[in-house]
Amino acid sequence: MSITNLFKIALRAIAANKLRSFLTMLGIIIGVASVITMLAIGQGSKKSIQKHISEMGSNMIMIMPGQDMRGGVRQDASSMETLKLADYEALKDQCKYISAISPVVNSSGQFINGNNNTPSTIYGINTDYLTIRQLSVEDGEMFTDEDIKASAKVCVVGKTVVDNLFPDGSDPVGKVIRFNTIPFRIVGVLKSKGYNSMGMDQDDLVLAPYTSVMKRILAITYVQSINCSAITEDLTDKATEEITQILRTQHKLKDATAESEGDEDDFNIRSQEELASMMNSTTDLMTILLACIAGISLVVGGIGIMNIMYVSVTERTREIGLRMSVGARGIDILSQFLIESILLSVTGGIIGVLIGIGATYGVNIFAKWPVYIQPWSVLLSFCVCTATGVFFGWYPAKKAAMLDPIEAIRYE
Repeated sequence: MSITNLFKIALRAIAANKLRSFLTMLGIIIGVASVITMLAIGQGSKKSIQKHISEMGSNMIMIMPGQDMRGGVRQDASSMETLKLADYEALKDQCKYISAISPVVNSSGQFINGNNNTPSTIYGINTDYLTIRQLSVEDGEMFTDEDIKASAKVCVVGKTVVDNLFPDGSDPVGKVIRFNTIPFRIVGVLKSKGYNSMGMDQDDLVLAPYTSVMKRILAITYVQSINCSAITEDLTDKATEEITQILRTQHKLKDATAESEGDEDDFNIRSQEELASMMNSTTDLMTILLACIAGISLVVGGIGIMNIMYVSVTERTREIGLRMSVGARGIDILSQFLIESILLSVTGGIIGVLIGIGATYGVNIFAKWPVYIQPWSVLLSFCVCTATGVFFGWYPAKKAAMLDPIEAIRYE
């Protein structure tokens, strides 16, 4: 029997039981749509995190104080004073693999302008910080190296701070605001970056010379962290190794020898590459978990196809007997029911792909979640549903092909 005739017979059998065929396909439709949507949500989250990290500076390196033991008690890293301005100067002068470097100190508090106020954080940095964090001044200008040397009370503010302190829309450049009781003159406004993928407002900040924050606000002589940028992303590891060696020399830490273990680092170095790798691993695990949960629907759909094909074989036992008695071979009967099973799963797969793509864009529009449909996820879902049709349709089709023609004709 030709393959064309087998397709016609399978299509007639499906058309004869439209509602039952649709309900059989429903499991496949839901499964495929779920897999595509869940993978799109997972990949969208991954892309969003990668974009956020890129916006922060993909080759950024952060140096922070390390934990230490004092009197048998492990101290929190934030209370350590192991990073000094001398460390910043040494890194600036000796490190060959970094293109920009800035000390960082910060303090949170209330900013006041007349009757308006807003809580925010002031960061003490130098001019390289804009390059490291990929920030830019939209209005006014950045404070200068002379301002840093003089510990000038000047600052550059983010858009959120501007909106809260100047709700009338007036130009903030040149105006004086107070951080708690200390006045700062605004010399520039940063270009808006909006919210990042973690929901943090990147415009809710104030930048000032690190010397001003250290002397006038915090009254400290150490820095809370040091941020720098590797020349290129590929040189991040080399820059990290070089920074480690310079800081160990600065802090007079002994290296490990055959006789002794050596001193542990009293600082921590974190790169965006390391952060990106960790976040990617997390989102990949989440995506796999979502896909596995959605894939259960495909298995349930496949079992539904097997169940219906069993019912179909039972209902059409006499028809099978008649076909075999007039010359139909076992392979023809097998092919007929297998094609019927594959048509159900493939049709359900096509509908599921369309619904999945639509649901993905619906999630993006209504829930505002980041989504990204990868072509391989659509192809994979379609291939899986086809394989499901073959796998779950084979046994009922095999059973039909092995029926005894005489017993089949006598079947009631």
